[in-house]
Amino acid sequence: MRVALFLTCVNDTLYPETGRAVVRLLTRLGVEVDFPMAQTCCGQAHYNTGYRHEAEPLARHFADVFAGYDAIVTPSGSCGAMVRELYPRMGERARAEGRGDTLATVLAPVVPKTYELTEFLVDVLGVTDVGAYYPHTVTYHPTCHGLRSLGLGDRPRRLLEAVKGLELVELPGAEECCGFGGTFAVKNSDVSAAMGTDKVRNAESTGADVLCAADNSCLMHIGGTMTRLRTGMRPVHIAEILASTGEAAV
Repeated sequence: MRVALFLTCVNDTLYPETGRAVVRLLTRLGVEVDFPMAQTCCGQAHYNTGYRHEAEPLARHFADVFAGYDAIVTPSGSCGAMVRELYPRMGERARAEGRGDTLATVLAPVVPKTYELTEFLVDVLGVTDVGAYYPHTVTYHPTCHGLRSLGLGDRPRRLLEAVKGLELVELPGAEECCGFGGTFAVKNSDVSAAMGTDKVRNAESTGADVLCAADNSCLMHIGGTMTRLRTGMRPVHIAEILASTGEAAV
């Protein structure tokens, strides 16, 4: 199996350790991972802000860069949802505008081969116990794209429950948005901040040391709120937890 890591802009720029964790984890499970150096933004920021036509060249580039791989794995529910849910929609809109089937044809091969990390582990590799050790109390926040667009369901929880030393505690209001939403946080900052505060207060009520999620964009928003509220909790991507071992627990 030829597997490519689609790291995403946020991770590449701000959270490179998440990408390293994915490589360590998959390598430990016997997967050989490539990192196509030509990868760029998938176009999600453009599309979600209303610049659909400007997102199309980025989508085409994504399809070209990741062509030929058996699977494309990303540690981002939002970028995974962009490829799986919105790339087909972009192709349909181009067709409806009389621009033919070219875009849909170009994008079609990469759509079904793109997996969010926990999907790939559970559905493709068929594992829930990845041999991780993480001696902390953790609460899990299911991000909106993973929950509603990709339908990750209990996959992340099953993986966390199998981690040795980890105590998983329920997050009140887990399915409520954290308030990030990309440019929503900029355009509606007061609402975004209030939603983030609600999320952090709920997390704080669990007594957990760590709040875990599968998307660093949401963790960036939540982590900033945690810092301002001085909670002492840490936001940690699920890949970094699953990559931890007895020799190198985070």
